[in-house]
This record gives sequence, C-alpha cells and structure tokens, in this order.
Amino acid sequence: MTPDWYVVVALCVVAAAAGWVDAVSGGGGLLQLPALLIANPGQEPSVALGTNKMSSILGTSAAAIAYGILERPRLSTALPMAFAAFGGAAAGSAVAVHVPSQVFRPIILVALIVVWCFIAFRRDMGLVAREASRRRHLVTAIVGGVAIGFYDGAIGPGTGSFLVILLVAALGYTFLQASATAKIVNVGTNLASLIVFGLAGSVLWVVGLLMGACNIAGAIVGARMAMAKGSGFVRTVLLAVTALLIVVLAVQIVRG
Repeated sequence: MTPDWYVVVALCVVAAAAGWVDAVSGGGGLLQLPALLIANPGQEPSVALGTNKMSSILGTSAAAIAYGILERPRLSTALPMAFAAFGGAAAGSAVAVHVPSQVFRPIILVALIVVWCFIAFRRDMGLVAREASRRRHLVTAIVGGVAIGFYDGAIGPGTGSFLVILLVAALGYTFLQASATAKIVNVGTNLASLIVFGLAGSVLWVVGLLMGACNIAGAIVGARMAMAKGSGFVRTVLLAVTALLIVVLAVQIVRG
C-alpha cells in the first residue's frame, strides 16, 4: 500500500539527506531504511529494503558520475570489484530470506568498533595516497567486493562506509579517491539487490522513484562538497557515520 502524500514528502526529505551522506562517506541507508520502516509499519521489512534500493541506486549513480568528472576512479579496481559485489549482493539478498540479520550483527559490530578506532587513531591514514601492487588491487577487489556485497544484500546500511574503509586501509587510497571508487561498486550491489527484491514484488516503485529524485539532488551536492573540501572532510563524516552505525547495531542487538 502506498503511503499518504505527506508521508511520501517526509520520505523524500530524508532521501535527500541520505543522498548527501552516501555521496560523501557512504551510510545513507542509516537514514533512509529506518524512515521507510517507520512509514510502512504494516508491511514486510523486505518492502522497505527493496524501496530503499530503488532510491539508493539512482543517488549512487548520480554521485558516481559527479565524482567521475573530476576525481577519476581507478576503473581497473572499481569494475572488477563492482562485478564481484554484484554477485555477493545477490547471494546476500537470497540468504536474507532464510537467515535473520541478527546472526550477523554482533560480528559486524565488533568489526566496526575496531575500524573506527583504527581510523580515529591513525590520523594520517587516507590523507595521502599510497601505492599498492596490481595483484593486491585485484585480490582486494574480488574478495572485498564479494564480502561487502554479501553484507549489502543481507543487511544493507553502511555498505558505502565499509567500501571506503577497505579501499583506504588495504589499497592506500585517499578518502576522496575511495569515496569516488566506492560509488561505482555500490551501484553494482544496489542493482543486484533491486533485481532480487523487484522479482519478489518487494518494491514500492513510485515511492522509490520519487525518493530517488531527491536522493540524486542530495548526492550531487554531497559529491561536489566532498571534492571541494577534500579527504579530511570525508574522514570526519565517515567517522561520524560509522559511530552512528555502531550505536544503531548495538541498540538492535540489545533489543534482540
């Protein structure tokens, strides 16, 4: 059932904010997915997940294009990673039907806390680019793409942040380079999940498209702001978003 018009307006406002966050550091789903769950309390959670993917793929695609104009991503890494993440996301979406997300949350929470501390106390990380071997790029793209894609399909929020963190820590990208590359990979994960949820009839297409238009606007503003302010700004937003994700997951685990 389609929500009332004023609920859709509120969802569009949230989608614009989510697009900005996602374009800068990833993690826009932290805003968008809870809003969809609250707006449609009587529907299956899969409908919120599917509609979130419809909106997100539009905003992520816009951010990828905006970054690509000035901060050219390394396609030799981004494309294999996107294909690997596509497969991982499809598998994660299929598993999510049978295995509750509660199983994964404690593991992810510990990983996030470790990552947050690593970024917070390594103040120089991600501000100056480091070179990695071609083999390391390929292995990271495939293994990391499958793992993070699986997470995106099974749970979702924070995928872009995980991608940025992986690219910075494993391949020596700056936060700005990582954010630009992550957008291409995130398009792959969103597309895979959208196909799975779409075939299952779990997408509110009109609501998703309206939210997507607002997500695009927020994503373009966020990408331009990130490129103007640089890696230090992306690092600050990433730490804030990761901290929020830690709190959200901790609350979900406590509530059971």
